[in-house]
Amino acid sequence: MISIIVPFNNEQENLPILYDEISSVLNSLKSEYEIIFVDDGSADESKKQIEHIQKIHKSVHLLIHRKKFGKGEALSTGLLHAKGEIIIFMDGDLQDNPKDIPLFIDKINEGYDFVNGVRVDRKDNIIVKMYSKIARIFLNIFLHSPFTDINCGFKVFKKEVLDDIVLYGNSFRFFPLAAFYKGYRVTEIPVQNRVRRFGKSKFGISKLFVGIFDTVTAHFLYRFAEKPLHFFGAWGMLFFGAGFLIALYLTIERIFFNMLLYRRPVLQLAMLLIIVGIQIVMTGIIGELIVYLHKKK
Repeated sequence: MISIIVPFNNEQENLPILYDEISSVLNSLKSEYEIIFVDDGSADESKKQIEHIQKIHKSVHLLIHRKKFGKGEALSTGLLHAKGEIIIFMDGDLQDNPKDIPLFIDKINEGYDFVNGVRVDRKDNIIVKMYSKIARIFLNIFLHSPFTDINCGFKVFKKEVLDDIVLYGNSFRFFPLAAFYKGYRVTEIPVQNRVRRFGKSKFGISKLFVGIFDTVTAHFLYRFAEKPLHFFGAWGMLFFGAGFLIALYLTIERIFFNMLLYRRPVLQLAMLLIIVGIQIVMTGIIGELIVYLHKKK
């Protein structure tokens, strides 16, 4: 069985067209399927559009958020109700083409656990393209990401992947990377990226900064989640080492050159760096204890 999860917010013109396209493709595959639409606090007639479709087609389900919680929460809500062995994520803005679904399914049938889409000839604005390029470079350098377009919303994966991965908040952005780090077989395929026909894009400057913070979070989680001292220890020793060298220099001046220190603000800086360095290292040690106790259960 195939479960398609479509989160949306104010997409009343797009949803009926998207449903027709999805159902046409899935009917040709002759597979059992369900389409789960998740209304993330829409203020237009989107809900009524899906309710009308739902009355006619039993394979359509509608889940509703009373307010906008974000795409990550909408996807999580859909996953809680998904019954399929194969899960498909699609956006509700018609930029993803359902005709690409068979290509994803073919890769799953080849033995891959997770298939990520790569948008070719992208129709997004320059800000979105710039953010995606920067994120790709960062992830390739620091996390050795095998993906070209990790932010593509068109993804297909086996439900069993969720057994080892926790999705929360905006972590869905790095879902492919999490599957890769857990040892699942991952790949990517080129997909069409169509021009938005109706409505407005939800991507803005604020999401650009949120994406940067999420990228830093992913870097920490996937590199240091089980060895926090490696992260905090390195930064702590950097601060401690800088403070120690300054204090050592001042000590030599005081002992051998009789330089008075009470007028030297750099002494306070050295003390501050040493204290901060010790605190950062202790944070890493506490993190290691938390990981140890968690694993011991």
